[in-house]
Amino acid sequence: MSILIVTGIEGALNCANAFEQQLGMMVEVAEGRKSALAALRRRDFLAVVVDETLAECDPAAAEAIWERAGLAIPVQVNFARSGAARLVREVRSALHRREREQALARHAATVAIESELKATLSGLLLHSQLALNAVLEPPVAARLRVVADLATHLRSQLDMRT
Repeated sequence: MSILIVTGIEGALNCANAFEQQLGMMVEVAEGRKSALAALRRRDFLAVVVDETLAECDPAAAEAIWERAGLAIPVQVNFARSGAARLVREVRSALHRREREQALARHAATVAIESELKATLSGLLLHSQLALNAVLEPPVAARLRVVADLATHLRSQLDMRT
């Protein structure tokens, strides 16, 4: 993945080089709204860094860039006041924050799925045990035992994960 920098300041290429060296990612520089939107149409970016002065002078342009950015991390910084080192720290911080958020989201999804599976398995086990207690023909009882055994095995696998 790569980073898109949207700024019209001189020295933007030097800043892009600093990003490439310190973050180890490809960086593309767009000087304004049109070139930024064209870049966003061409490919996806991990982060989109927009100069604060551009956002303040042309809020519609900034809004169009944010809307088109998709899943890219939006970072708005003041290039005139910040040096390349600070800009790199801001982007690195945003990237780490995104990684933490994704890890937390994956964990929450895993917990939710496991909880749902356990509830469904509990119901399956209960009803299959109740059905086995009834008077059944041998082939039906054998199939129900297989279902109960499979559900028990799956339940024990889920319990081992937690």
